[in-house]
Amino acid sequence: MTRYLASRFGGMVVVLMLVATLVFFITRLAPGDPAAIMLGDQATAADIAKLRASYGLDKPLPVQFVYWLGELAHGNLGQSIFLQRPVTQALLERAEPTSFLTLFSIFIAAMIGLPCGIIAAVWRGKTIDQIFSGFAMLGASIPSFWFGLILMQIFAVGLGWFPVAGYGDPGVALSERLHHLVLPSIVLGVVNSALILRFTRASMLDVLSDDHIRTARAKGLSEARVILRHALANALIPVITVLGLTFALLIGGAIVTETVFGLPGVGNLVVSAVLRRDYPVIQGALLVIAALYVLINLATDLLYLVVDPRVKY
Repeated sequence: MTRYLASRFGGMVVVLMLVATLVFFITRLAPGDPAAIMLGDQATAADIAKLRASYGLDKPLPVQFVYWLGELAHGNLGQSIFLQRPVTQALLERAEPTSFLTLFSIFIAAMIGLPCGIIAAVWRGKTIDQIFSGFAMLGASIPSFWFGLILMQIFAVGLGWFPVAGYGDPGVALSERLHHLVLPSIVLGVVNSALILRFTRASMLDVLSDDHIRTARAKGLSEARVILRHALANALIPVITVLGLTFALLIGGAIVTETVFGLPGVGNLVVSAVLRRDYPVIQGALLVIAALYVLINLATDLLYLVVDPRVKY
């Protein structure tokens, strides 16, 4: 296990180095100058050059890259050009809505996808299976922004049950801020439940045809025990894999939903940084998201040991 973990952490370092390199140079390929955007159309060339020099943007790209790697080695993601504060602080300020949105969304997706996938597999070919399979295809096809606008129109504008947008004032209670996350969490949860449902159904169908399931039924065990104790327990590894991937994708993939509902999360921060060419924020945010992604993948692999003791590393 120690050797396995050491190799995985070594691979994570290599992956993050590649991500850092790609992010740094790709952001510089985009047209636009952050100094010119910050100063506006009335700025002179001398003013722009002075501002570029103050942020080190006038240095050659390899020099800037080496300097940034040195800052990363000391745990510093850099200084935001527009926000005038450390990137780490800017990310932490936006982390709360994104974290809660991700957790609520994966919970809703699992609560929809897992039971529906199990039921569809048990009653394969029946009407309920066709309904859930149709729901999975529909959920995978619906654009999240369109679904969000529909829910917003019905439950926020029409019925007034939820806020239209935003995350509440800074001084409001946590329950009030979480109230703003109900609709966006439902949007992401329903859309992402489609993949979980399909994988759960496929994995359960593979297990239900095995000999040990027929043996369990021949012993007189109840159908619920056969399904939950024997079939589901052996079908969990593919399901855990897709749950881990969905959770990782939600962390960095909620940009559209955050924009639709006006949530001040990390996704919204990244969009603003891209529009303003705030290189340090773009680099820092994408690097953190990549780090979370590989850590979640590692946690998913280690969870296999808990679900199935036969797994060896």
